[in-house]
Parts: sequence; structure tokens; C-alpha cells
Amino acid sequence: MQKRVHTREFKLEIVRQVTTGQKRPAQACREYDIADSVLSRWRKEYQERGESAFQPAQAVGSTTQDQRIMELEQFCGQLALDNQILKKTLQRLESRSVMHGASCDDYTGASRLSRPHPGAFV
Repeated sequence: MQKRVHTREFKLEIVRQVTTGQKRPAQACREYDIADSVLSRWRKEYQERGESAFQPAQAVGSTTQDQRIMELEQFCGQLALDNQILKKTLQRLESRSVMHGASCDDYTGASRLSRPHPGAFV
């Protein structure tokens, strides 16, 4: 006996009818001439994957890849915003240091680490 191939839309339609109670499983099996085990397998996949059920493995992988790309783009956007904030903060600190005669190192503590104390023995 040759194995029949059903379209994704066909499978979704039948599973939706059974899930919503529009048709009982036995009724759907009779009307569409499918085995109960086939319908059970379709229902299980639909419960696990929802509307993305019955897609080829390649399509699912590309969906996952698209989602990952979207997450990375959002992350890059957040990093760009953080970078802008840091640049503006640094500019403000530099402008304050010019007004008060201090260097940026005074705010970061770098000058204390790089220069010895005036009274220290070298």
C-alpha cells in the first residue's frame, strides 16, 4: 500500500476541527479516510507546536534562525543606545573638568593610580 501525503493545510484544518469540537476524532477519520493513529499523531504535533506544526524541518530551522537574528538585532540596538549614553556622559564629565580645571582622570581615579603621591619616596 502506498503512503498518502497530505498538505500542511489539510492537516491543520482537520486538527482544528477536532480541537474546537466541530468534529469528533472518529467522525473526522471516517470523513477524511485517515487512520486514528495518523490523526492522533497530528493532534500531538499540533499540541506541541501549535500553528507552526507540520512545517518541514528546514522551515522550522529558518524560523529559529530568523528569531535569533531578531534577538541579536535588538541586542545590538540596545548596545548602541548604551554607547550613546556613555559618550554623552563622558562629554559632560569632560566639559565639567574643563570648567573646573580637573582632568577626566580625576573622575575615574586613573590619575591617582598612574602618578605617585607628591610626598612618596620613589
